[in-house]
Amino acid sequence: MASENGEKVNLDLGINDVPGTKKSKKDWVLLALRVLAFLATVSATLVMALNKQTKSLVVPTIGSTSITVNLTAKFQHTPAFVFFVIANGIASLHNLVMIALDILQPQFDYKGVRLALIPISDMIITAVASAGDGGATFMSELGRHGNSHARWDKICDKFEAYCNRGGGALIASFIGIILLLIITGMSITKLLKP
Repeated sequence: MASENGEKVNLDLGINDVPGTKKSKKDWVLLALRVLAFLATVSATLVMALNKQTKSLVVPTIGSTSITVNLTAKFQHTPAFVFFVIANGIASLHNLVMIALDILQPQFDYKGVRLALIPISDMIITAVASAGDGGATFMSELGRHGNSHARWDKICDKFEAYCNRGGGALIASFIGIILLLIITGMSITKLLKP
C-alpha cells in the first residue's frame, strides 16, 4: 500500500500477536527445565522403587553350628523411603502434565487458569518433593552411620549396594528439587508480566 507521499505503509493485522502461536525464549527454557525435572524425579522414583538387596549373613550361635540367614533390604521397609517414592512420583506426574499442557497450549487457551494455578501447583509439588527428600535423607544418614545413643546399628556396612543406589536416587531427586525451585520462580515471574 502506498501513502500520500509515496512511502510504503506496512499493514499489520496482528496475526503474529495471537497467543500461543509463537513461544518466547523464556517459554522454551521453562519447557526444557520441566523436561529435565521430569527426568530427574522419574529416575529417582524408579531407582528407589527398584532398590533391593538380599544378603546371606551368618548368625553367631552358642556351640559349633552356625545359622545362615537371608536378609533383604527393600525400600518398603522404611516409611520415609515409601513417602520418597510417592512424592517423587507425584512430582514426575505433575511435570509430565505441565509439559503436555505447554505443548497443547496453542490448541486450548487456558490463560486465566494457567496464570493462577500453575505457580501454586509448582510450589505445592516443590514442597511435597522436598519433604520426601528430607525424610529419606534422614533415614539414609541413620542407615549409613547408625545412632549410638539409641543403640541403632548402621546397615550400610552390610547392604552397601542398597545404600549406594539409595544415595543415587537422593542425588537425582535433589537435582529435581533445584530444577523445580527454578521452575517455580520462573512461573511466578510470568504472573508479574502484564
